[in-house]
Amino acid sequence: MQRMFQSIRLKLSLFVFLLLVLTTLLFSFATVKTLDQAILNQIISRAESLSRTSAAVTVYSLLSGDHLGMDQIVFKGKESNEDINYMAIVDTRMSVLVHSDVKKRGETLQSQSGNVLKESEDGTVIKEIVLGSDSYFEVSTPVIFKGKRLGAVFVGLNQSALVTAQRIARNRILMMFGIILIVGILGIFMMSYFITRPIRELSSGVEELKSGRTRPLRVFSKDELGHLTESFNRMSATISDQREELSRYTKELEEAYISILRVLAVAIDARDPYTLGHSARVALHSVMIGEEIGLSKAQLEELEIASLFHDVGKLKTPDAILFKSRSLDLIEYDKMRHHPEDGATILKKVKSLQKYGDSVKHHHEYFNGRGYPDGLDGDKIPLYSAIISIADSFDAMTSTRPYREAKSKEYALKELQKEAGNQFNPDLVRAFVRSMEIREESSVHSQLSKVL
Repeated sequence: MQRMFQSIRLKLSLFVFLLLVLTTLLFSFATVKTLDQAILNQIISRAESLSRTSAAVTVYSLLSGDHLGMDQIVFKGKESNEDINYMAIVDTRMSVLVHSDVKKRGETLQSQSGNVLKESEDGTVIKEIVLGSDSYFEVSTPVIFKGKRLGAVFVGLNQSALVTAQRIARNRILMMFGIILIVGILGIFMMSYFITRPIRELSSGVEELKSGRTRPLRVFSKDELGHLTESFNRMSATISDQREELSRYTKELEEAYISILRVLAVAIDARDPYTLGHSARVALHSVMIGEEIGLSKAQLEELEIASLFHDVGKLKTPDAILFKSRSLDLIEYDKMRHHPEDGATILKKVKSLQKYGDSVKHHHEYFNGRGYPDGLDGDKIPLYSAIISIADSFDAMTSTRPYREAKSKEYALKELQKEAGNQFNPDLVRAFVRSMEIREESSVHSQLSKVL
């Protein structure tokens, strides 16, 4: 059961974990892409703003030929933006008037072809230029005065700054999502525990109910599982009450059933006044032997019923044979010997009594194999049959019959011991003798107690 819940918890945790990881990865990817674009837009926007502002200021310096003023514009623009790779001011012929790299002054600025990212109405153009393994962004804004182009301002933006900014942002995002993932995993295990705990309690209650035990289950929450647990508690209480009531009815039925069997056994014995009470006494002695050898309560009940019915086959024996006061001839004796099989046949017609058929059929088998009807020997003889055989013979010897007087208990016990190993199972004979001795001692003690 524990393995089953570990499996459920593992499957649930794995499912939620995979869902969490997938969701985290998707959000991370989307966030990184969005942030990369935002950083790119921000950096380009700064460069574009710088280019336009510089172009607006440069107009007066170009008109007056103030190179010092243009140097100041380029110097401040480059210094105030670490992302800027270079900055230059050119005339209409693309000749460099001012450049952040002093060595390039007077050179002709070569216009590089590239991917145009944006082109504004004021003439500002933003390009992405790729030169071998190197790439950068270039923003150019024309310097215009009264509709006349005086020159242009160029701002170069190296992509390394963008990559660095993006890497830092990604690391922070990944760290944040890593923390979210760890917290999520802990939450998964906590969630799976709280979900499987009431299910485990319900399963335990079902197993206990199946084994006949009931107890109120703990209610861990007020949700659907909690309501289900409460319903189970009410159901198990109802089942427990019904089980107790059914057990009481069953016990009453069993008592009534055994009483009917006793009455039927008495009715069978009543055919012959000399055997009246014989089956009841055989049942008593059989149970004594069963108790001595350690049979369970259920086995003792079965042994008692089998003993009560051991002579039920005599219902088919003719009265002339059953009540004959003289010795039986061979034909009559053969018919008498047939009563164990007749008894088994009678019992097998009743479903609830079928299990006693073999015990009745073989109660005249001998331990040495010379009995009837099948000549079974030793342990092949059913245990109940072997016990009934001893109890039957003992009662027969100690009861008065038409052809002889009753023998004493001492004589009967000696005869049983004499035939132990031949007619009777020796272990069962010893058990019967011990039980009789214990019974005698108990009777003597009881009488002494009354006298004292």
